[in-house]
Amino acid sequence: MSASAMYHKKAHSFSNPRYGQRGESVRDVVRDSLVVVNFKTYQTAQGISAEDLASKMAQIETSARLVAAVSAFDISAVIEAAPGLEVWCQHLDPVGFGSNTGWLHPATAIERGATGTLINHAEHKVSLEHVAMLLEQVPSEFSVCACAADVEEGRALSALNPTFVAVEPPELIGGNVSVTNADPEIVSGTAEAVKDVSRSVRVLCGAGVKTGSDVTKAIELGASGVLLASGVTMADDPLESLEGLVSGLRN
Repeated sequence: MSASAMYHKKAHSFSNPRYGQRGESVRDVVRDSLVVVNFKTYQTAQGISAEDLASKMAQIETSARLVAAVSAFDISAVIEAAPGLEVWCQHLDPVGFGSNTGWLHPATAIERGATGTLINHAEHKVSLEHVAMLLEQVPSEFSVCACAADVEEGRALSALNPTFVAVEPPELIGGNVSVTNADPEIVSGTAEAVKDVSRSVRVLCGAGVKTGSDVTKAIELGASGVLLASGVTMADDPLESLEGLVSGLRN
């Protein structure tokens, strides 16, 4: 089946009980707080610059779980440059081996060392079916962070049982005002909505998050950590920025 056909064909029902059984034991052992840095395609976080930024992340001493979400081009190089740092993809597609030009194959990402992925980011939206099919394809220990624009999308995504749901109001992404100040109810509301659907899915928040106090507020609102980008990738001193961020994540 071609990638486009696979993407659009309703091959599975969302009532399929397998969606509610994926990797429960793995969810139970993942309890530490997270800072996920999305490298996007910022010039300061691509190629050699991605390796340098990842190396800085690997220097941070913290009990928090640090994750670099990098371009598919940079996975292998970043892992080599920053051994021990957790590396995710920014997107994957639920495709098999074959005629799928331009699509990102999960097995290849895993072979290259990726241990997780973002999916349905505001800058790369996909269908619920795409997310469900990806979850069914990847192994249970592979982290999947499904991004939501609001509480209701977070609720719908949590029913598919990803590892994380990250709520990010699109209008605040890349801005200077943190979601934790501009719209704290969307963070607390998503945390409650996800909890109502699945006790195993953890909530992250993002959009405008740049400081340790933003991270602390996110935890107070019910999140397990944050997903951010420009607060680190565009910082004059990324190492200083990272150290400030994790100061709000002490277990």
